[in-house]
Amino acid sequence: MDIKALAEKYEPYIIERRCYYHTCPELSNEEVETCASMKRDLDAMGVTDIVEMKTCHGLIATIHGGHPGKTVALRSDIDALPVKEETGLPFASRNEGKMHACGHDNHMAMLLGAAKILNEIKDELHGNVRLVVQPAEEIATGALAMVKEGAVDGVDAIYGAHIWGTVESGLIDVTPGNRMACCHMFKIKVTGVSAHGSAPHLGIDAITASAEIISSLQQCVSRMNDPLNPLVLTIGTISGGDRWNCTPREVVMEGTVRTFASGTFVEDKMRQVITSVASAFGAKAELEYQYLTEPVINSDEQLNRIAHDAVVKLYGEEGVGHMPTIMGSEDFSWYGQKTRYIFGFLGSRDEKKGYIYTNHQEKYDVDEAVLKRGAAVMAQFAADFLAETAQ
Repeated sequence: MDIKALAEKYEPYIIERRCYYHTCPELSNEEVETCASMKRDLDAMGVTDIVEMKTCHGLIATIHGGHPGKTVALRSDIDALPVKEETGLPFASRNEGKMHACGHDNHMAMLLGAAKILNEIKDELHGNVRLVVQPAEEIATGALAMVKEGAVDGVDAIYGAHIWGTVESGLIDVTPGNRMACCHMFKIKVTGVSAHGSAPHLGIDAITASAEIISSLQQCVSRMNDPLNPLVLTIGTISGGDRWNCTPREVVMEGTVRTFASGTFVEDKMRQVITSVASAFGAKAELEYQYLTEPVINSDEQLNRIAHDAVVKLYGEEGVGHMPTIMGSEDFSWYGQKTRYIFGFLGSRDEKKGYIYTNHQEKYDVDEAVLKRGAAVMAQFAADFLAETAQ
């Protein structure tokens, strides 16, 4: 099987599908037409074993190989962002205030390209390929919904990848180890006693207590955390007070934690700090803590090797890139509850061609020449995993 040649063959199809999906972005949990379009595209190429999810706008489809074997999955997310597009592309978003600014239009196109390739060579495959079309990645709920509905039940490994605006065009990163941090969200409510600004001693100032809590929380990062474990604790919003000349009764803060550590260590330490500091001021504090995603860590040696060798087989060692570990998050990590996984990145940055903007920006665009590479590596990984595990 010559997967590289097939990727070249289907490049026009991949690019055309990318352009189409870019024109009609839908936000998280609104991907009704996007999911329906993906189903039509898969059905049109002869992939008919398709199951639509009942609890979210996602689906799975299976390409059945000609020989018995294991099942490998390939995943694409499909949701867009509430961003007003300013690319000036002829196929720019037609849905006002919505844009595929994170590149999920490219993910869909690459998954469809990989499906085309694998469906053509299915008689040679030693096992099955499951295509996972996932909604709501941007709000970190889609993968977990898919997992709960059985999207990866019976899957022996899953591959996911993200196009990335800071990696050089055409390079493919499948680096082992820490790749993307977890995403935790928290809300802190500090309650005091309001008073007139001229007589603050008659009340308990929730603002000054909150200010001390914000400062003290950084001790969780600098003094309570192992310095070898990356950890970011950020307060993103703060709200409190009704009048300029009164101390407020209540302050509410929201923020995020990013780390690669597992367990409740950060939450426990935050709760300890928040409660103690508020008590010192005579105030009360409550912490609500949510675990939105797990960290993405490429820890499976076999999958790391198969993915790396797939890139080299197709595009040589010069095609292998390396993106430093980032503290951004991806809900792809939830698939790790059910199966082994590996996650890669595909570079889309080319300053000479003008592709200089990064993901989530209103002018983000990609070098479409890389899309066939992304599709080819997906297909090669799937074929190689099935061949190796069938032995």
